[in-house]
Amino acid sequence: MRGRRRIRTAVATATAALLCAGALSGCTAGEPGAKTPEARATPGPAPKTAPKAATEPAPEPTSPWNVSPASVAAVGDSVTRAFDACAVLADCPESSWATGTDTAVNSLALRLLGPEKVATRSWNLARTGARMAELPEQMAVAAAERPELVTVMMGANDACRATPDLMTPVADFRTHFETALARLRKGAPKAQVYVASVPSLMHLWSTGRVSPMGLEVWKLGICGAMLSDAEDLSAAAERRRAEVQDRVVAYNRVLSEVCAKDDRCRYDGGAVFGFRFDTGQLSPWDFFHPSRDGQARLAELAYRRITEE
Repeated sequence: MRGRRRIRTAVATATAALLCAGALSGCTAGEPGAKTPEARATPGPAPKTAPKAATEPAPEPTSPWNVSPASVAAVGDSVTRAFDACAVLADCPESSWATGTDTAVNSLALRLLGPEKVATRSWNLARTGARMAELPEQMAVAAAERPELVTVMMGANDACRATPDLMTPVADFRTHFETALARLRKGAPKAQVYVASVPSLMHLWSTGRVSPMGLEVWKLGICGAMLSDAEDLSAAAERRRAEVQDRVVAYNRVLSEVCAKDDRCRYDGGAVFGFRFDTGQLSPWDFFHPSRDGQARLAELAYRRITEE
């Protein structure tokens, strides 16, 4: 009897083991949710996962600068009035780099507006002999025209005084320029501004002094701080010229820094300061102001900077 019971127990145990083996891991008595082999053999749909939020690139900031302004007002000094460009000791606004109508110059206004609109959509408000202290008044007049672009070329006369001690202090130069931009913004808040750097007076001296006629004209008192005694190469004369050149560099730094704070202002990056006028690009009457060809080069530099994307 005991032998038969042992045999039955062994058979039962073996059968249970075979059933559990066939069911793999499904032989867990009392486990909630235990699945049958058939349920496990039939795969259901993959569980859904929450869609990831789409990551769109942040939009790039748009520049307020318009490369095709429809009107131009020019402020500044004798260079913008094209003094001595086509007649001796006279303004030649028709040859101005900024607003002139002379096709040989191909002014900025001609390039931007075309010849049919220059007369009605551009204004030359510069004055020969003007210094930075006058710029706020010129800007107020320009703002009244509601131009889309204002060109500024000012500062040479602040350095071109009879002697270096009479040059405009850098702090005053900055105050006048900041005031001028504020005056423009008050009347024409969306007007764009192109600011040309002050030319290198040292380069003008080194270029013009090779002309005997230029040396004679300079004796009349043109830009005395730089050009007086133009043939004097003594240490004292060199120090005087270096002082004037340093002041021009400081003025250009002011123009760059103040302009950089205005989203609608573009400084030329020192392009006019760095341009090397040759004798053919200087007035044949004073060997200091730009000739018609020199005016054309200024127009080209301005147009290139203003139309940069």
